[in-house]
Amino acid sequence: MSLVDIILSRRSIRRYEKREIPEEVMKRILEAGRQAPSAKNIQPWHFIVITDDEIKEELSRGRYSKFIGDSPVVIVGCADLRSSRKWAVVDTTIAMQNMVIAAWALGIGSCWVGDFDEEQVRELLGIPDGWKVVALITFGYPAERPKARPKKSLEEIVSYNRF
Repeated sequence: MSLVDIILSRRSIRRYEKREIPEEVMKRILEAGRQAPSAKNIQPWHFIVITDDEIKEELSRGRYSKFIGDSPVVIVGCADLRSSRKWAVVDTTIAMQNMVIAAWALGIGSCWVGDFDEEQVRELLGIPDGWKVVALITFGYPAERPKARPKKSLEEIVSYNRF
């Protein structure tokens, strides 16, 4: 599959098989994040890889995040606001999207999770001051194959030279 085909076929996965992701596969996914571009090459990110079932259970207490507890891995992306207040969140998001795409190419599903209490996550994971929790992403072998969801047409979302 071409990279574009991988991007176009990727879906959010909320049900995972009960099997671990091999360490070498996780390292490839994390490496894809590490290699992401960032403003002035500051690399203002830190990723917390969660495999502990008790921590995942704590993170799954939101209304829309109950599936977190069933995922083999959760990555918590944190942005260093002290290094680049303007671009840290964007740069960290780019790195996390690199991981999502790499994971799909390796047969690993994922789902972005924005339903979390940042202060609870900060306290639970010992995240220091000056760092922002950008998102949580679950990873695992898909136990579902969701169909494509409707998307707006290009004509609705794209203009040239002026809005």
